[in-house]
Amino acid sequence: MPDLSTSLQKFDLGHLRAVAALWGLELSESEPEAACRQLCTAILDPELVREVLDSLPAEAMQALRFLARGGGRQPWAAFTRRFGTLREVGPARRDREQVYLHPVSTTEFLFYRALLGRAFFDTPGGLQEFAYLPDEFLPWIREEDVPAGLPLPLEERPDAEIVGRPASPRERECPLPPYDRLLDDAVTLLAALRMNFEPPATETPPAIVQAFLRGAGILSGDEPVAEKVRAFLEMPRLQALTLLFEAWKNDPSFDELRSLPALVCEGEWTNHPLATRLFLLGLLEVLPKDQWWSLPAFVRGIKEKYPDFQRPAGDYDSWFIKRSSDGVYLRGFESWDEVDGALIQYVITGPLYWLGRVDLAHPDGAEMITAFRRVARFNGLVEEQGKLHVSSQGLVLVPRSVPRSVRYQIARFCEWEQASADEYRYRVTPASLQRAARQGLKVGPFLRLLAKNAAAGIPPSLVKAIKRWEVNGTEARVEVQTVLRVSRPEVLSELRKSKAARFLGESLGPTAVIIPAAARSKILAALAELGLLAEENIESDIIARERTHE
Repeated sequence: MPDLSTSLQKFDLGHLRAVAALWGLELSESEPEAACRQLCTAILDPELVREVLDSLPAEAMQALRFLARGGGRQPWAAFTRRFGTLREVGPARRDREQVYLHPVSTTEFLFYRALLGRAFFDTPGGLQEFAYLPDEFLPWIREEDVPAGLPLPLEERPDAEIVGRPASPRERECPLPPYDRLLDDAVTLLAALRMNFEPPATETPPAIVQAFLRGAGILSGDEPVAEKVRAFLEMPRLQALTLLFEAWKNDPSFDELRSLPALVCEGEWTNHPLATRLFLLGLLEVLPKDQWWSLPAFVRGIKEKYPDFQRPAGDYDSWFIKRSSDGVYLRGFESWDEVDGALIQYVITGPLYWLGRVDLAHPDGAEMITAFRRVARFNGLVEEQGKLHVSSQGLVLVPRSVPRSVRYQIARFCEWEQASADEYRYRVTPASLQRAARQGLKVGPFLRLLAKNAAAGIPPSLVKAIKRWEVNGTEARVEVQTVLRVSRPEVLSELRKSKAARFLGESLGPTAVIIPAAARSKILAALAELGLLAEENIESDIIARERTHE
């Protein structure tokens, strides 16, 4: 930090005399430079420093300790929000009103005693304005015991301080079931990506599942990494969850703030999600395990003690964040609850819940989460020892208890049908087998996989059908077609000579022909030109009838 001389040399003689008066000193020098040297020498007398520090009000001493906790400096916005503003007054008003004798805040009290400086310093995020303690005073403050409860710099971990309070009986009235869907949703996503499908909706938001997998190196961009996918799917459930948790915990690219569904982040400003996440996890790690904790009280406690936990410069104006519901921009400290407070709630009710690290609860008759508890061990994990069921029509029912690696392989051979809460539904079709074949998958291993994991084996008729398809390909097809039917063969013959002839497809007899569904309007127009009125029936056939003349 700058020393006392550097802090004072920018001020005029009137300011230096004000500082001297507050220290009980008189200046004999009349030139600012000489007066600054004289003042610094006098102030830095050890006995005088100790006397002044001992006489400081408790709030002023707390402010100096706050600076000491930050290595001698804290962001100016954070300091003034906690300890008050500094009035901007010119020399004339200062001397006329003697504002230094009537400070409006602790900040002003310390500033006119030269115990508080104000300057811009370089940071990884660029120049930022800081409040600082001149170098010579820092050792004196460090000798003091720093009380608990003061905000820490973002990069430091809290000193085992408990934030918040235990949940009330009402807050923890209705616990949610332990969450154990993330790994199942990961299987669904990995299979979809491997098959070039659009990822389906899952209970865990698909974008979040992708982010977890990407952080663990299981995805490279949107491409599954085959070796890591195989290892991940074969891991015991607990080990797989732990892998994803550790990857998320240390992933600098996972940005919870930009994941909040109620907010829209715009512009090119930069936040630091990894530092923010580690700070919050540090606060959570000291809470007692298996004890319900009040979520609103935890958020309030952070607001009171660590309001700038994700904003090292205390900057609440340069981040362009708006409410997604109405587009209103959320700026200033007054928006803390909707941005910073919402982030804390999201980390707990989102990633930590999905990863099985906390349980959640809400009051009876309300949906808002009001309590959480850190779990000492994972609860409710599905045991992957189940068996699947195969019907003769090719329907494959896969309970969640079937090993994940098995479902992943089955999904690649089948069409996907609507899943239920505890069971996935797949169907073997010629199209699904053909798609699997294009990816180099063979029918033989698929049949062996079904046989090994089916509760009652595979129906022989399905085995025969699959093997026959492997040899002969598709031998039968059921299709929905649009058919033109006419009353007499001559009508169809006349239509083949018209400009609509190119839309006529496979003949189904002397009075019927298949037409493209998209060409129906053109067929109807051509029939009208031939003097025929056509009607459409509910089976999508077009029936043409001759116009009758009176």
